[in-house]
Amino acid sequence: MLLKLGSHRQKYLFTPPRSKSKKKGRKLGWISILAIGTFFAYKQILGMLVEPKAIVVLGGEEQRESFAAKFAQNHPDLHIWVSSGSPKEYAQLLFTKLGVPRDRVHLDYQAQDTVTNFTTLVDRLKDEGIDSVYLVTSDDHMLRARVIGEIVFGSRGIEIEPVVVPTEREQEPMQKCFRDGARAVLWLATGNTGANLGVANSFKLGESVTETQGDGETR
Repeated sequence: MLLKLGSHRQKYLFTPPRSKSKKKGRKLGWISILAIGTFFAYKQILGMLVEPKAIVVLGGEEQRESFAAKFAQNHPDLHIWVSSGSPKEYAQLLFTKLGVPRDRVHLDYQAQDTVTNFTTLVDRLKDEGIDSVYLVTSDDHMLRARVIGEIVFGSRGIEIEPVVVPTEREQEPMQKCFRDGARAVLWLATGNTGANLGVANSFKLGESVTETQGDGETR
């Protein structure tokens, strides 16, 4: 009996029972994913009822701008807003080469990252009377972009219709969505995204071409 008890204790010494907190955390993670998916499905249906009035491109990769230029050829009445994309001269050349007049392209360089892609444009779009946009970014980046966009753009009544740029990359980890979603909520509450305070790394869970100088990477 003593030997069995000792063996039983030894078993759990080396292979402890699975923590209930881990199971609970995993369950909450799946519930969060389901909730986000349901919300996006609802917003997708809602977005189909509103005709987009502009194209918003999240900088960070030239491929997104090239894709947006080709996409814009099928939407000749829409202006394009590029947030912290390629350098001005190169971006102008790229869009012109792909048949998009300069007076349709607005280049903005204020954003430092994905959250500020949205916070630096939202009020300008609202002032232009834009209440719905096509959002162009890479497929692996779109989920995080939509989480942020629905919070930031949604706070000004701007609907989003996603336009995915295909890549062969894996999806970004969900932690980035939760982190930047929290930063977007912080911006709603305080007007500060935390970009200049290191908060981004601390969350764990016009000639008609307009230009505003800024810096930083958008991803």
